[in-house]
Amino acid sequence: MSYSIQGKNIVLGVTGGIAAYKSVELLRLLVKVGARVRVIMTENACRFVGPMTFEALSRQRVCRTLFETTDEASVQHIHWAQEASAVVIAPATANIIGKLAGGIADDALSTFMLAVTCPVLVCPAMNSDMYASKAVQRNLQILRDYGHALLEPDAGELACGTTGPGRLPDPSVILNAVHGLFVPKDFIGRRVMVTAGPTREAIDPVRFISNPSSGKMGYAIARAAAQRGAEVTLISGPTAMTPPPDVRFVPVTSAAEMAAAVLAEMDRQQVIIKTAAVADFRPAEVSSLKVKKEKAELTLPLERTQDILKAVGMRKQRDQILVGFAAETHDMERSATGKLKSKQLDLIVGNLIGSSDAGFCADTNRATFYYKDGTSEKIDLMPKAELAHVLLDRVAKLKV
Repeated sequence: MSYSIQGKNIVLGVTGGIAAYKSVELLRLLVKVGARVRVIMTENACRFVGPMTFEALSRQRVCRTLFETTDEASVQHIHWAQEASAVVIAPATANIIGKLAGGIADDALSTFMLAVTCPVLVCPAMNSDMYASKAVQRNLQILRDYGHALLEPDAGELACGTTGPGRLPDPSVILNAVHGLFVPKDFIGRRVMVTAGPTREAIDPVRFISNPSSGKMGYAIARAAAQRGAEVTLISGPTAMTPPPDVRFVPVTSAAEMAAAVLAEMDRQQVIIKTAAVADFRPAEVSSLKVKKEKAELTLPLERTQDILKAVGMRKQRDQILVGFAAETHDMERSATGKLKSKQLDLIVGNLIGSSDAGFCADTNRATFYYKDGTSEKIDLMPKAELAHVLLDRVAKLKV
């Protein structure tokens, strides 16, 4: 099963708040990941951002009123509701929240919403005192009771000059929540730890040994697990990635720091997924001062780092699931299955590195899953975000 939003019909509702400008970027992101987006704007929204902007990005006509002069205008809201895979209202003002809670249908968006049967994401944005008011909080609870997903607003300085909750989250955060509408919530109540990225082993204060790991696979798994309801801890070496929303982020640098963080966290975790490319070696001695090249030795003595995955495997409890990754240049099956047994894993993901479309730094990956019962499963090339969900599908079915 694919949990991608590529090809999905998304209806974006835009209401009359100052944050309407962020909806333009949200639309761009939705289109970029392959969604087909239709936009419904309230008349007040058009005072903040022109419909032409949304039409140019979506390549679809914006719906503003039920009384347009096109042939399908009278039933357009019914057709759009029937064809929608999901609806996102961003920003959602106190006005539209009240209308949705009360079943009021006095414009195109509110009338359309009464015909909607697909998942709905509501993104409130307003003055912090308005957001905290009993009326708005009551209406938000009604929407939760209807089954709508709500994305809590950010806190900070608002356009009105006050400071507090009420800011529309970053469009990338909203996009992540849209993805969450299409995934099962089968990890609710489960604690998942993911490691990601490379480690850096210092030679001196300005030089280190590392590897090309981008962290993309680990971050994708952490994001997917959070979308599926898990309580996620992400332990990451240095990367250029932004930590996913709704995860507890623990940054580390060296293999020793990674080991300390993992071993400190592991006992409270139910699922441990080790994607990090931890250095196998580090300099035997680290200079406290920059080594001048005129005086440097051409031989760098190395020593082994701790095998974190093996240490976790030896300490894991019977009710814990442990997943490892094996990035190999050759002889993948032998190497991966050897690690599976020696490190007491429940599943190991093997992938060959070296091609431009898979492995380190790529946005896509192909893999083979090796299970402790001796079976294996080849996974064709796909985006790492999708592979993350495929892996979690398999983890959810593992018997421990």
